[in-house]
Amino acid sequence: MVFVSEYIARITSVSYAWEGYHNPIVIRKLCDTITIFFIHSVDLMLKLFGRYFSIGILNTAIHWMVFAVLVLFLDRSQAMANFTAFCVAVTFSFFANSKWTFKASATLSRYLIFVVFMGFIAVILGYIADTIKLPGLVTLVSFSIISLFLGFIYSHFIVFKE
Repeated sequence: MVFVSEYIARITSVSYAWEGYHNPIVIRKLCDTITIFFIHSVDLMLKLFGRYFSIGILNTAIHWMVFAVLVLFLDRSQAMANFTAFCVAVTFSFFANSKWTFKASATLSRYLIFVVFMGFIAVILGYIADTIKLPGLVTLVSFSIISLFLGFIYSHFIVFKE
């Protein structure tokens, strides 16, 4: 991360502020540097989330179609349908996000840790839905919302972390 190192260099270049902490110019430079870094980080996260969200729309459509076919036409349980639909959709999502959102290489190990983590969430949510007899639509909407946010956080900080 070249950008982060630039800010570290700026902060260290004003490190003499600790000896002369009363100098308002030095303190102002330090505050400006921290503010710029924070704004850049938030902006970057929003851009990444926007891309992740766009792919998530397509991923959700794939997930919902597979889920509907399995539950409505093949009479499968919600837990099994949700997990299967997720596995189909996650393949598209993983490769699209690795290339377009995170610009990282798509490796087998990354794919597996992503599928296992998110698949676990799919099965747990499907199991809960079956247990309390939730309608399939509620299961789909719940999983779509939960997996969007957890998937982004997990992908950004663990799966595609460089």
